[in-house]
Amino acid sequence: MLTTILAAAPAAEGENPYGLMAALEQGGLIAQGTFAIMVLMSVVSFYILFTKLFEQQKIMNQAKRVRAEFWRSNSLREGAAKLEKNSAYRQLVDDGIDAQEQHSKLTDPVEAHDWLHGSLARSEAAINSKLGGGLAFLATVGSTAPFIGLFGTVIGIYRALIKIGMSGQASIDAVAGPVGEALIMTALGLAVAVPAVLSYNWLQRRNKAIAEELSAFSTAVLGYLASNGAVRPSIATAAGTPKAQPGAATKAAAPTTTAGQVGGAQTR
Repeated sequence: MLTTILAAAPAAEGENPYGLMAALEQGGLIAQGTFAIMVLMSVVSFYILFTKLFEQQKIMNQAKRVRAEFWRSNSLREGAAKLEKNSAYRQLVDDGIDAQEQHSKLTDPVEAHDWLHGSLARSEAAINSKLGGGLAFLATVGSTAPFIGLFGTVIGIYRALIKIGMSGQASIDAVAGPVGEALIMTALGLAVAVPAVLSYNWLQRRNKAIAEELSAFSTAVLGYLASNGAVRPSIATAAGTPKAQPGAATKAAAPTTTAGQVGGAQTR
């Protein structure tokens, strides 16, 4: 008999009557539904995080290729051929070339600069909008997940009070389960919200850096188109060579531009 009790003791000690599974079982449909919602929000948040990081890194790699190779080409079409077909920078170049060709077909006179600028601005906006897709969900999760967890907390406290009322005394064994359930729901809400907020801020910062690069490149393309190729960023600066200090031999030369800085121009 004693041997049987000792053998069963480790199994009983290994079971946690106040763990997550026990809390979900005791909490019923409300606790299980709250848990399922938070798990779904967490899974979708991490999916958005990784997919957006992949998209952003792809565009950042394209920016390096633009700085290294694009402006060494003899024409925009030749430079565009060096870029990936569906890349953001290829889209800007193609939209700029199309806008230049469409301008000659307009029956209502419009300044070429305004027409090209508007077309490139729309192309930039479309790229930035695509990059921002899904971030609203992260912001929503970050702001609502703690309240969803708080809902589970309230239900757990309510169940604890019911047990106290039914038993007539606030014993630990009567309220430990519902209070533990309430604390678990609070912790889950925070565990879902914090990564979502951090991911949102990080992705937003990276999107801002990408938008600045795209804007600078768009301005350089506009200058090239408006001057029929006479204005383009310096090859040396675009390749990453540091500029000479003012007052040196380059003093008489016009300021240059890069994919990230728009300055003067180089005449072919």
